[in-house]
Amino acid sequence: MGLLSILRRLKQSPEQEVRLLLLGLDNAGKTTLLKQLAAEDISHITPTQGFNIKSVQSSGFKLNVWDIGGQRKIRPYWRNYFENTDVLIYVIDSSDRKRFEETSLELAELLEEEKLAAVPLLIFANKQDLMTATPASELAESLNLHTIRDRMWQVQACSAITAEGVQDGMTWNICRGTFYSVLRQRKSV
Repeated sequence: MGLLSILRRLKQSPEQEVRLLLLGLDNAGKTTLLKQLAAEDISHITPTQGFNIKSVQSSGFKLNVWDIGGQRKIRPYWRNYFENTDVLIYVIDSSDRKRFEETSLELAELLEEEKLAAVPLLIFANKQDLMTATPASELAESLNLHTIRDRMWQVQACSAITAEGVQDGMTWNICRGTFYSVLRQRKSV
């Protein structure tokens, strides 16, 4: 069962909104990914200096996607957007090996945040269309994702430019039933 199907079952009514928080380092491809989800033109993307919010219809859901800039000076403000997050989407430029340690540290800090406790995590290993891209499985290994036990998570190879893998990520399969109880608890608080 895909993520959106599970969310649909847990929401009280189909018109209820789902809040997705889109984070990652600068130049990871967050805004391009958001524009792909919104079926918008991606030919002119500029660095996000603050944030972008888009409402996207997907599989009968209204997804409110918050795309927050990833520049070093903006990252301390990420915590202002954690409240009521249903899914955390973290985008990584999988072709920029020099920044893997930096992105790993930022992700680790996010996973320690109390307001994001148990929030499902979708990691897009972006820029897979480039020859220098690290495969998603290798990226997951280098980020030690196998040690995450407090939430559902998935790594999805994608290219925000070609849109390959983007919808696969949005409909990722959840194989553990604990996801149901985690979302129920979050929504009943």
